[in-house]
Amino acid sequence: MEYTSHNEEETRALGARMGREAKAGAVFALTGDLGAGKTVFAKGFAEGLGITAPVTSPTFTLLQCYDGGRLPLYHFDLYRIEDASEADDIGCEEYFSGDGVCLVEWAERAEEMLPADCVHIRIESDAVQPELRHIFVSGSDSFR
Repeated sequence: MEYTSHNEEETRALGARMGREAKAGAVFALTGDLGAGKTVFAKGFAEGLGITAPVTSPTFTLLQCYDGGRLPLYHFDLYRIEDASEADDIGCEEYFSGDGVCLVEWAERAEEMLPADCVHIRIESDAVQPELRHIFVSGSDSFR
């Protein structure tokens, strides 16, 4: 499925919709260039889960855990890792099979660790209109 977002509010709203529909144990793999809108999407996703804490990119900690919503959110940012073994060192797979929802930014850096049934979300800036985002969702029938 492809969505077009005209601004940050629409990207955030799509994230919120998917957060409202997310089920325990789901893994969402986010990919896209720097500045594409992955963290904006993540903020909306957390809102959709009912999380009121401010969501920031966990770039320097690799993992940020959020409680207080209908499900816990485990927000990974794998930008700074070199390979999947580093993701393994922080216990990604334990979270992937946990009772919360995992949102993994820069998921391509640990592709081989992702569960087969994860939802892939790719965010791309439009080449002609840079404020537009094309958001491609695949992998789970829950969001089609």
